[in-house]
Amino acid sequence: KMEGTGKVFSNENDVNFVNNNEPNDIQWKPISLTYVEYPSGDLLGKALAWCSLIPIFLLVSFATLIIFRRDLHTICYLAGIVSNEGVNWLLKHTIKEARPSKDKRILYTEYGMPSSHSQFMWFFTSYLILFVLVRIYKNSSLFDELWKYAVSALALVASTAVCYSRVYLGYHTIRQVLWGGVTGSTLGIFWFIMVQFVFTPLFPTIAAWPISEHLMLRDSTLIPNVMWFEYTSSRVEAKRRLRKSKSN
Repeated sequence: KMEGTGKVFSNENDVNFVNNNEPNDIQWKPISLTYVEYPSGDLLGKALAWCSLIPIFLLVSFATLIIFRRDLHTICYLAGIVSNEGVNWLLKHTIKEARPSKDKRILYTEYGMPSSHSQFMWFFTSYLILFVLVRIYKNSSLFDELWKYAVSALALVASTAVCYSRVYLGYHTIRQVLWGGVTGSTLGIFWFIMVQFVFTPLFPTIAAWPISEHLMLRDSTLIPNVMWFEYTSSRVEAKRRLRKSKSN
């Protein structure tokens, strides 16, 4: 140890720098967006801790979809999720119900009613199920119908796993998680109705705005199978350009 220099050498490979003039009573706070604790050596707890990060993975997926596809419906879906998070913040700071464990070293926020993870996942799931079963094209293919139910079931399993993880890891009570689920599901259904019957009829007009054309925003509502349409369009264009290059 070198006193007076503000340096503490714990070993050859680990050098920590400290400020001797810094007050010891400063409270340090992490950026806790992805901070989840689980009991050391608990494999189930570790798996559930990863489940708690599913909302983060979904947000990254939404951002990626919007950047590369610019679809108005995807933008509305994400806008609903963000609004749902805003409602959760208001509810937490209105109800002001504490989390079940106050002896944890680090908590996301002081309040836990309703669970934001639960509300997020059930908003996402309720909207997704309605989107898959109501909005996506109808097809007589058995595979396509089974695919819809498989996606819905996967979303239900993911939401249940996230909710269970919040209780298992001690971040929420069962009641807080249940009310988060009820709130998220209700808002998800409401937002789907708004998008389906209020916003969707406006998509063609919005897509025709100069700013929308500049940003390459698009409305894919009337295209029955977007993936197949993009696949066939790219193949046709690739073949056309190939023939043109050979003719030159």
